[in-house]
Amino acid sequence: MADSERSVRISRAGTHTFTAHNARGGTLRFGEGDDADFTPVELLLVALAGCSAIDVEYITVRRAEPVRFEATASATKVADDNGNHLDDLALDFDIAFPDGEDGDRARAILERAVTRSRDRLCTVSRTIQRATPVEYRIDGAGV
Repeated sequence: MADSERSVRISRAGTHTFTAHNARGGTLRFGEGDDADFTPVELLLVALAGCSAIDVEYITVRRAEPVRFEATASATKVADDNGNHLDDLALDFDIAFPDGEDGDRARAILERAVTRSRDRLCTVSRTIQRATPVEYRIDGAGV
């Protein structure tokens, strides 16, 4: 696999339940939403929030450690003539830094950090914003 290539593999773990595997040995269980497992749509929102949160943290933590760092990704699931999709994607940050010069420096760079993540750094949000086509392929027998 090339350094720039990314992939995950999923395997069926049960009825409407799957396990995702990454190349580093990590696993994550997900399903259709009948239990506490994340759904694929929730995982997309996690990816969006997580990608930007990491970007923003990298930039701001050089100035001060946050006392609170949360991000909430939300969207409206729609089924219309265009099929199933998400509309109204939003990412809300709730970040606080300590009082003092270091906290002031972190607060001063926060808006720029979020903007850089949105406009340039976050691979997930950039891919969504570009409406990148997805190629579907079927490997092996059984079809």
